[in-house]
Amino acid sequence: MALIDEMKAAIADAMRKHEPVRLGTLRMLKAALMNREIERGRALDDAESLQVVASLVKQRRDSIDQFTKGGRTDLADKEAAEIRVLEAYLPAAADPATLDAAIDDAITETGATSPKDMGRVMKVAMARLAGQSVDGKAVNERVRQKLAGS
Repeated sequence: MALIDEMKAAIADAMRKHEPVRLGTLRMLKAALMNREIERGRALDDAESLQVVASLVKQRRDSIDQFTKGGRTDLADKEAAEIRVLEAYLPAAADPATLDAAIDDAITETGATSPKDMGRVMKVAMARLAGQSVDGKAVNERVRQKLAGS
């Protein structure tokens, strides 16, 4: 079942259960998916749909940072609730051991020895972690640490 079709069923379910936060978030996700389909001029595949969800989660995390800095915890809490709804549609997050293993393999494969090789290592590491939910910033920081320690 395509993610957009799943959204339609989830929206109807949220309406029946009177869950306003979930309903609003699902409607926003459905609109983002439909907009991306229009941009592409075709139906999205699963990977593209997951990219849309991941980008919405990232936007929410950035908003939480800004709202927290501005002292607006009420808005930060709303964004956090939306993240919880969106994360249900993402694959499981990669555990730290898997993350480290992928980075170590990428360093070995590329022959990286210094932080100058960061781009090549990131490309290989992210390819190895495809299909899992990973934070690019976290991967970047771990790669930087490992290359600085090499």
